[in-house]
Amino acid sequence: MRARILGLALVAMSSAVAAQPADSPAIRAAVADAHRSEAARKRDQYRHPVETLEFFGVRPDQTVVEYNPGGGWYTAILAPLASGHGHYIGLVMHGEKAQAALARLLEAYPGAGAAALDPTTASSNVPDGSADVVLTFRNVHNLIMAGGDTASGTFKAFYRMLKPGGVLGVVDHHLPESADSAAEQKSGYLKRSTVIALATAAGFRFAGESSVNANPADTHAWPEGVWTLPPTLQLGDTDRAKYLAIGESDRMTLKFVKPN
Repeated sequence: MRARILGLALVAMSSAVAAQPADSPAIRAAVADAHRSEAARKRDQYRHPVETLEFFGVRPDQTVVEYNPGGGWYTAILAPLASGHGHYIGLVMHGEKAQAALARLLEAYPGAGAAALDPTTASSNVPDGSADVVLTFRNVHNLIMAGGDTASGTFKAFYRMLKPGGVLGVVDHHLPESADSAAEQKSGYLKRSTVIALATAAGFRFAGESSVNANPADTHAWPEGVWTLPPTLQLGDTDRAKYLAIGESDRMTLKFVKPN
């Protein structure tokens, strides 16, 4: 049975990859653009932006929504990529502080849009059915840890803003299925099954996964959770060389589609 399930998963993954509208030159040019800082470029070895965005099928003529851009690591790639023929929208939780931080981030990207999401109503001010792609990088664990309906409401809002056939791309810290689920509430790691359950409950179809952001050196059990590893290095100088050698976390890269 296990072999059969694995085989089906591999078939699904192969189909998803084969179906991608590849646009490698545009993505590679955005990643290689000189405006990206040297510090950002050093993290490419862990985040694999070219391969990740290709897997999600991102194209420069799309409306791309990035949920919770944070410091703007992916924004520096996605906003210029979509600036010619598409549209980039940064999306945050509604609230004065988060929306002000997003506005400051987007000052560097004329033409980029800003939007806010309310998980209590599963809504946002991104028009329903307007987005081609919604991307979230290392954010779902925060939604889970927030408790209540935060995660489910957010995923339902993602579903609403996407066009039929649109893609939800999720990258997050991976917790093995054999681990205690309680770790999801404090470690920053999530089980693959947890994310798939969230997305399918919102109406999405699971369309495949990639191992491009996996890190087999990550044991998933650290004193300060995922924040023990770089870039946070929560323990400071304690075992710093060890954690730097491991690198950034083991990450799952999951693709979902809103059915037509």
